[in-house]
Amino acid sequence: QSMNTKIFVLDTNVVLHDFNSIHNFDEHDVVIPITVLEELDNFKKGHEQKNYNAREFMRQLDKLAGKELFSEGVSLGKGKGLLFVEPGKVFPQKMTESFKEDTMDHRILSVAYYYNDSQPDRKTILVTQDINFRMKAKSLGIDAQDYNSGKVKDLGHIKKVTDVIENVPDELIGNMYKNGVTSSESLQKEYKFTPNKYVILKGNKSTALAHFSKERSEFDLVVKRKYYGIEARNAEQAFALDMLTRPDIPLVSITGAAGTGKTLLALAAALDQRKAYTQIYLARPIVPLANRDMGFLPGDEKSKIGPYMQPLFDNLSVIKQQFPQTSKDYQRIESMLEKDKLLITPLAYIRGRSLPNVFFIVDEAQNLTPHEVKTIITRAGEGTKMVFTGDINQIDSPYLDMKSNGLSYLADRMKGQELFAHINLMKSERSSLAEIAGRLL
Repeated sequence: QSMNTKIFVLDTNVVLHDFNSIHNFDEHDVVIPITVLEELDNFKKGHEQKNYNAREFMRQLDKLAGKELFSEGVSLGKGKGLLFVEPGKVFPQKMTESFKEDTMDHRILSVAYYYNDSQPDRKTILVTQDINFRMKAKSLGIDAQDYNSGKVKDLGHIKKVTDVIENVPDELIGNMYKNGVTSSESLQKEYKFTPNKYVILKGNKSTALAHFSKERSEFDLVVKRKYYGIEARNAEQAFALDMLTRPDIPLVSITGAAGTGKTLLALAAALDQRKAYTQIYLARPIVPLANRDMGFLPGDEKSKIGPYMQPLFDNLSVIKQQFPQTSKDYQRIESMLEKDKLLITPLAYIRGRSLPNVFFIVDEAQNLTPHEVKTIITRAGEGTKMVFTGDINQIDSPYLDMKSNGLSYLADRMKGQELFAHINLMKSERSSLAEIAGRLL
């Protein structure tokens, strides 16, 4: 290969994150240490996305396989580099001085070290999503990078505060209150409005919350009302409830810190719209905290999952508490739960189903990879509404960050689509104590 092409050595987590990763390095060479294949072997059984990715990657390798894979390399295609599978390398002295143990990570590191050392005129880069592993590589003089394919460049619009448009003619706002809609032509000359943009229109004497409909080129009035007992406490919450209950917006993402009401609003909107859907799913990925595996928890599957699903049941309790126990609304929730019309479930249990006419809420979506989010959305059948909620500042997965997680990726890629709306909730509505703690501590 020519001197200016690089050598990328991939860590296992890159392949588990994106099984197509070997095709994303342009004209450069890609090296898969044999240890990676060994590790993938432990992931091939199971129903989670990473198990699927492990199997899918092995299939791809199988297609490319030949003796050359272990010697002079196999071409990844026209204009692409070569792919090598590299058997283990002896730990050099410099490594054994720093890292005594013979671990999988250190075996991958020894391969990167070997290429870095034996091909000094080409650049070798270890690609891993593990920050600690990158530090280890750098301590040995090996360049190490995160896997950036599919990363969001700019989080600006995801974390955006609602736009307030000043000096709007009062008659325009008056029209909205009278007719529910108003033409946006005069405002469109000055401002660029993307589809489903939510803004606060301010006149001299009046203010209105508005939704921009690209199709009709009009602003709709966003009316504050009760959604199954839950009412918006601020403009952003009102916007969230509006986009959640608009049938022409089948895909919604809601970001915001803890206590901003993301899940509660989604659930209230779903119950409010229940007649339009055959089922409501409320799901979340199970990310065991501190990387402890599920197996550590006592009890059968149901009691193991209990603690992870509890926050979803808590949100449901808040809604139930809006009504007296004897009321129809309270009892309707109970009967929906009994008849599985309302299903609170770990996300893994929904894999593989197609979901027609479902109101589907995915909580804690910041712990999903971009590929997982795509897989979930492509399951959406006719008449399904998909809602992804989460806090991109609170990621429990060791290999995802604010820019590489599925929730950021979704909000970034779908921006400007007429089927999609996004809102970032700013104000915590739990309590003034929770809010000040979130800000100061």
